[in-house]
Amino acid sequence: MKEAGKRNYQLEMEEEIRKLNGERPALLLHSCCGPCSSAVLERLTKHFQVTVLYYNPNIEPEEEYRHRLSEQARLLSLLPGDIPLLPCAYDHDAFSAFAEEMADCPEGGERCLKCFALRLGETARTAKRHGFSYFTTTLSVSPHKNAEDLNRIGRAAGEKYGVNYLTADFKKKNGYLRSLQLSKEYGLYRQDYCGCLYSKREKET
Repeated sequence: MKEAGKRNYQLEMEEEIRKLNGERPALLLHSCCGPCSSAVLERLTKHFQVTVLYYNPNIEPEEEYRHRLSEQARLLSLLPGDIPLLPCAYDHDAFSAFAEEMADCPEGGERCLKCFALRLGETARTAKRHGFSYFTTTLSVSPHKNAEDLNRIGRAAGEKYGVNYLTADFKKKNGYLRSLQLSKEYGLYRQDYCGCLYSKREKET
């Protein structure tokens, strides 16, 4: 899969923000971890009333999941303002139901796309149920994640559940670098693999 070349998702997000005319609608932000959310929250909380959803059933083992969730909560307690956190139950079966049959897929392949769809689908469903105007994800802040794939999947989830997906590419404008800076500033635990054991194995080989 090649990187998006024709569309600038950062500019699309900025245009959507301009249309708000200074209003701050409610946005549900799917977060994969505290470090990735740090720079994204810094950018979004200026324009939205943000609530963080931590739904990551791909993460193994459960101890790692709990550690990352704890760091997410700690970060929110350190940031200015009151940013609510919606943690989810550890639902690893939802991921393994399809991932085990795709164990040989390379990192960034079809298994990852289904994982994104699982997480963004749940975010959209939750956003609709709780009356959020928008939802989006921190995932595009990573240089290892394809913004074109994420935005396509996010828009599809938004259309399915009837809630606006905020198009974004948070790695733009030094978003990833800023996440590194903020992680150091707040002393955040930075994991060395995406989350699933498949990604960990690939990293170790």
